[in-house]
Amino acid sequence: MDPSLELVLIAEDDEADAILLQRAMHKITDPVPIHMVRNGEEAISYLMGDGAYSDRNRFPFPTAVLLDLKMPRKNGFEVLEWMRSSPQYAVVPTIVWSSSSLPQDVRRAYDLGANCYLMKPNSHSEIEQLVELTVSFWRVCLRPAPVPKADLSEPALH
Repeated sequence: MDPSLELVLIAEDDEADAILLQRAMHKITDPVPIHMVRNGEEAISYLMGDGAYSDRNRFPFPTAVLLDLKMPRKNGFEVLEWMRSSPQYAVVPTIVWSSSSLPQDVRRAYDLGANCYLMKPNSHSEIEQLVELTVSFWRVCLRPAPVPKADLSEPALH
């Protein structure tokens, strides 16, 4: 496995779409490990390593996030805004995966720091092709490492 994609966090509330994504990811020649969450609050908890996700051996920090926009609790826009507000999470490549083609949704996602905006395809074969292209692309991209939490503390005043 390519170390540049050690784990992809997928935030998707639609179970059918989640299953199709998971199957497509596993069908890739060199499978990428994934973890699925069902809403924006879970995505933020996973990224922070809070609560049920506090064991980083079981729930490693993702090297990419695939994010649906229309989710309960916190939507994808709120997750993007939260991610981009902190240096630790702002460097994680984030791919919006949405059924919306509304220009205002596309614009807002990019304004909030999405690295890519993909329309959910209609067929299983199209999903597989899109997932394969997306994973191939992100595997060759260089990215900065996430900022460790210890480096985010306030500097000491002298």
